Amino acid sequence: MSVTVSKADGVTVFTLTSDPDSSWPPLCQILKNLCYSPVCCTVSQHLRRLNRTSQTVLGTLQIMIGLLSVGLGTILVSRYVGLWTIRETGYPFWMGGLFIMFGIVSILSDKYPSPCLVIVNVILNLTGVAFAIAAIVLYSISVFNLYLWNICGEPDYWYGHHTTPSSSPEQMILQERCLEAKALIKMLYRSIIAVLIVLSVLELCVTISSVVLGIKSLKSKEKGQTKVTD
Repeated sequence: MSVTVSKADGVTVFTLTSDPDSSWPPLCQILKNLCYSPVCCTVSQHLRRLNRTSQTVLGTLQIMIGLLSVGLGTILVSRYVGLWTIRETGYPFWMGGLFIMFGIVSILSDKYPSPCLVIVNVILNLTGVAFAIAAIVLYSISVFNLYLWNICGEPDYWYGHHTTPSSSPEQMILQERCLEAKALIKMLYRSIIAVLIVLSVLELCVTISSVVLGIKSLKSKEKGQTKVTD
């Protein structure tokens, strides 16, 4: 299938010639030809001038957020921490991987600003907005569901057993110090989750900024093409 575009008197005409020997449906043939079209895949100098490395900065921020999410997520999967949602789903890891992927695409759309790649970047960052909101909600829930299991000989309802502390004065002092350390560890874990929430909010702002810049670039390119045609 070949796609021909002609413009005259403010009217754009697409002429499609289907390939009878192809087993693909017509819609897939159209998408294939649009993706391989020189108009769509050619690097646009106009888009390059408009971006001015903005997408590179935003993409670098997304990669850093993704790496920090993966790094801090490894701390939260300790077997002594009662965050079963993180251990079972592993969302800090795959969300961090998605944020890294969004950042790489943003950098590529800045280095090679073809209309097709800019559109892909806008679509992926729109998806990133949804993932960032989901991350904020999940981390906020984890703040209130944080437990430390069987550290100071307390009842362990998860495994169904507990250790009865001794009533001697030395043991009571050790138990009190252990509970203080446990409260400190819990505060540390909650601080890590708070950092992850802040990173998710930052990711939300970065993805929205990337989408806005991409849409502005595409609109300005269309206006420039209209002026040239006129």
